[in-house]
Amino acid sequence: MTLSLVLEVLIQGMLTGLVYGLMALGLSVIFGVVRVVNFAHGEFAVVGMYAAFLLFAALKIDPFVAMGLVAAAFFVVGYFLQRVVVTHFIRRPDHEQFILLVGLAIVMVNGMLMIFGPDARHVELSYSYDSWMLGPVLIDKVRVFAALAALGVAGALFAFFRYTQTGLAIRACADNLTGAGVVGLDVDRLYALTFGVGLACVGAAGALLICVSDVTPMLAPSFTLLAFTIVIIGGLGSMGGALLGGLVIGVAEALASLVIAPSMKSMVSFALLVVILAFRPQGLMGKRAA
Repeated sequence: MTLSLVLEVLIQGMLTGLVYGLMALGLSVIFGVVRVVNFAHGEFAVVGMYAAFLLFAALKIDPFVAMGLVAAAFFVVGYFLQRVVVTHFIRRPDHEQFILLVGLAIVMVNGMLMIFGPDARHVELSYSYDSWMLGPVLIDKVRVFAALAALGVAGALFAFFRYTQTGLAIRACADNLTGAGVVGLDVDRLYALTFGVGLACVGAAGALLICVSDVTPMLAPSFTLLAFTIVIIGGLGSMGGALLGGLVIGVAEALASLVIAPSMKSMVSFALLVVILAFRPQGLMGKRAA
């Protein structure tokens, strides 16, 4: 094991971790505002991967271009999903929300199995195997592009919540739901917009993930667990924490694959989750409850 190999693995883990962070960012946004835990989050990520795969296979649209189309479609789906279905469960007991979204996840996985089958699919880009040399370190172009795209989407999301009237109104709903209703904000519409934004993030992440990973329907549950692990490590409801958690998990999995075995990377992620819950239960960037 050479120093250059360790550096390559660390850099690749960080680049992949930023895409993971974008995926988890959608989950964090939805929970932070709507207070609904999307147990079908990984399933939506895999649908995003298949959507980008189909656009490339049928129309030769590069996944980095298709990312915008997939995100837009997912925004519309998320908006109407919240308006038509989820809104009726927001004030119901948590176990009813759990049943609804787990049921949706099961339907989605089995639907993908019926349509695409269990075989892995991948996208073969003209630059899939291109790389840059940074001294003795080899860096994959695709992972760099995916990480930069993830940072771009995350930056646009941060700007939306900080500098736009709609974003500020959504933050007001998250901070004080009763006060937001009193001053006349349309809470139901803002919740639907938030759900749409959250799914747009996961759709964009799915389009990026197809560039660095094969896709099968059975990836969905592992992506859901991965997103939960990231947001808990970073801090539930913290958007910055989702990106930081993605970086931590990406690096941890990459190092585990190198030092132990690729099959053990999930074990290391969950071990890290246990350590965080034991010593900092609010997450790395979460606020301690008063």
